[in-house]
Amino acid sequence: MSTEQPRGVRDVKSAGRTVEVLEALAALQGRAVTLRDLAERIDIPRSSLYALLQTLVGRGWVRTDATGSLYSIGIRALLVGTAYLDDDPRLAMLKPHLDALATELGETLHFARLDGADMVYLATRESHNYRRRFSRVGRRLPVHTTSLGKAVLAERTDEEVDALLPAEPERLTPHTLCDRKALFADLAETRRRGYAVDDGENTVGLYCIGVTLRYDPAVTDALSCSIPKSRLTPELESDVIAALQDVRAAIETATTSPALSVVWR
Repeated sequence: MSTEQPRGVRDVKSAGRTVEVLEALAALQGRAVTLRDLAERIDIPRSSLYALLQTLVGRGWVRTDATGSLYSIGIRALLVGTAYLDDDPRLAMLKPHLDALATELGETLHFARLDGADMVYLATRESHNYRRRFSRVGRRLPVHTTSLGKAVLAERTDEEVDALLPAEPERLTPHTLCDRKALFADLAETRRRGYAVDDGENTVGLYCIGVTLRYDPAVTDALSCSIPKSRLTPELESDVIAALQDVRAAIETATTSPALSVVWR
């Protein structure tokens, strides 16, 4: 999905600022911020930002506390996000497979899509043995830190990966591969074996296996399974890899249907 400005189209400054505000608030994942903090984050004069925030508060896109001094993302953003999920043909097709995998494996499953240099979670099925306190849907993580992201990166050349990553990739745990040489070696191994592995690189103590879903020319989607290292066995790992690859094959075969031949823009 490209967010590049079409050639010859003039950027609308007010619309651009509105999007910046909403994206900045969404990135805070529920944390509220002051006007000063938000203005510093997105480099907008406080006077201009205040007027914009009041408009967004009035329309439900931003919410504020009882004192009117703290701001966070509003419920209207949820409605738009839900509409995106409801209308996505890939997600609709994948849901029955996620449900079947959840029953078969009993482990946590994720479906995510590349957006810029991050993977955005679009669906999750939680393990009965390992439940998070929050939903992953809508969260975004640096592409190099997850098996989902590394599976997607492995579909690209090292040159393309280098251009996609920031100059200094974020380190989430002591095991995160931030060194490009180490990451490229890991991606080469991912290409060889046909699946990606995240061994505590995103969350310490968690082992994740990811595969891409190659139904579009530019691969952006991936499916993963997360297993606590304390319960991981060679047999379980083998079962998970086989199950993910079987689902990938079934989905990629199903998407040869003309009705699902969508090229994301």
